[in-house]
Amino acid sequence: MRRKEFQVDQEEELISFLDGMSFGFLGTSDEQALPRVTPLNFVYTDGCFYFHGSHAGGKMKAIRNQQKVCFTVADEYALIPSYFSDPEMACPATAYFKSVTAYGIAEPVEDISEKAIVLSLFMKKLQPEGGYNQIDAEDPKYRPRLKGVAVVRITPDEITAKFKFGQNLKEEGRSGVISGLSERNHPRDEETIEMMKKYCPYHSE
Repeated sequence: MRRKEFQVDQEEELISFLDGMSFGFLGTSDEQALPRVTPLNFVYTDGCFYFHGSHAGGKMKAIRNQQKVCFTVADEYALIPSYFSDPEMACPATAYFKSVTAYGIAEPVEDISEKAIVLSLFMKKLQPEGGYNQIDAEDPKYRPRLKGVAVVRITPDEITAKFKFGQNLKEEGRSGVISGLSERNHPRDEETIEMMKKYCPYHSE
């Protein structure tokens, strides 16, 4: 069952999350309809996901066989022990996270100008400090490389987002989790508290 309180409908929040992530998981199926999950880098632009790689290999073969794919991106912020909200019961133990899942059609990009744009976005995400010549489809140094690399576009039919930060907790449990995170002070605990305050509108200071 999908918990409605964890769903995110605001497109700007979804885009902001995807822009900040570089890694996702591609779900495909082979000729025998066996599932395959491939971890890979991605960019998201103009409503589509893109990844790149070799023209050969298992994932490309799977896409040629079946263009319907699934793509998931997730970021775990914090593990939440049960005793943060309940001193006895084990059930409240959970994790707080953001995730986006898309279902759609994967197609190889043939136009090298589109490839150049997409690969430039990859460089901006993976190497923001620069230190390279800009990718240009008309550059004779880049043109053969653009032809040689496979770039795949995933056009989503459906995108769902789930941001879980204790929205289902009552005030007492929510306060207990915030207090526990503050005392524990792991690397992302302060950030998790900020997310809880953002997505739990009834939290009181």
